Amino acid sequence: MSLTIYRARPDQVSLVFSLIRELAEYEKLSHEVEATEAMIADALFSENPRLFCEIAEWNGEVAGFAVWFLNCSTFAGRFGIYLEDLFVRPQFRGNGIGKALLAHLARTCVGNGWARLQWAVLDWNEPSIAFYKSLGAVLMEEWTLCRVTGPALDALAAKA
Repeated sequence: MSLTIYRARPDQVSLVFSLIRELAEYEKLSHEVEATEAMIADALFSENPRLFCEIAEWNGEVAGFAVWFLNCSTFAGRFGIYLEDLFVRPQFRGNGIGKALLAHLARTCVGNGWARLQWAVLDWNEPSIAFYKSLGAVLMEEWTLCRVTGPALDALAAKA
């Protein structure tokens, strides 16, 4: 069995968007997908991309992906990777593909001298939480994720 991980190409935008939709369905969040293929293409493949995507293929079949961007720790004084999406298609799970994608991103961090690899996990997703802990991830339970969107974002922007 062979696993290949590589950076997504512009001709794979439809594939990346399809994987995003599959992940949203798995997370029961399909109703939150507002993105279009064009938006994903612009984020991944513009002149100065802000988003990156690694594709995992198992024996030549697309098995999953990792979508990430750079964040920065002012305390460490260095960049890091924020993993936005990690998804392995159900029929490919149990082959070490998720672990390989995370190891690939960890190598990217180490190779660039970046400080950390960070992501969020849904609190109900016990299999993923157990998997992440088995890799040495620490759940940052003292931190609460904050988000401002939609009308609240517009209202806050109006106060500027």
